Amino acid sequence: MKVIATNIGTPRTFTWNGAEEQTGIFKYPTTKGLFLTKNDVKGDTVIDRVHHAGTNKACYLFSADYYPYWKERYPVHDWDWGMFGENLTVSGLDEAEIRVGNIYRIGDATVQVSQPREPCYKLGVRFGTQEILKQFIAHNHPGTYVKILEEGKVMAGANIELLEESKNTLTVQQFYELMFQKEKPKEILELFMTNDSVPQYKKDRFLKYL
Repeated sequence: MKVIATNIGTPRTFTWNGAEEQTGIFKYPTTKGLFLTKNDVKGDTVIDRVHHAGTNKACYLFSADYYPYWKERYPVHDWDWGMFGENLTVSGLDEAEIRVGNIYRIGDATVQVSQPREPCYKLGVRFGTQEILKQFIAHNHPGTYVKILEEGKVMAGANIELLEESKNTLTVQQFYELMFQKEKPKEILELFMTNDSVPQYKKDRFLKYL
């Protein structure tokens, strides 16, 4: 895997249900690179810190490989990297292969895969339609959030090196599918509940399925 672009956002105001809100999802490439800290990307805009940033969502990675798929469906947009609100646009990112808990070296930073991205209405704001949410879920390639184990700078062009593969085989894609499946597969649910890198608050929500 390789970093294609480093993206950062500034506050953008929009109207939602008759009220003005702000979002940081409008991210665009920067040639200065990014500094990954324990809780967020330095200098990036995070409006809602209840649902974004923090230990388990410090940095968001999305695959450049799926941009052609989305460009075909939304050709009228002015496309650039960062369209999905990702901090790092990455080539070769395959959620079906990446295990939750994998540890990688990216530039000067060391990160650990924590959880897939769940789309919210602000992705719909970026795309100009809330239909994108159902489409995003159905496409089954959500990208992934990472924890920052060692803070550091990341530049476009940096290689992403696997340092340690999780012994628990739960993949990012399996995690993502589990959230939306009405019937939770027992074997995947067991992997989910026993994976040390799955945030505890996520496990708490799934206790009722045990």
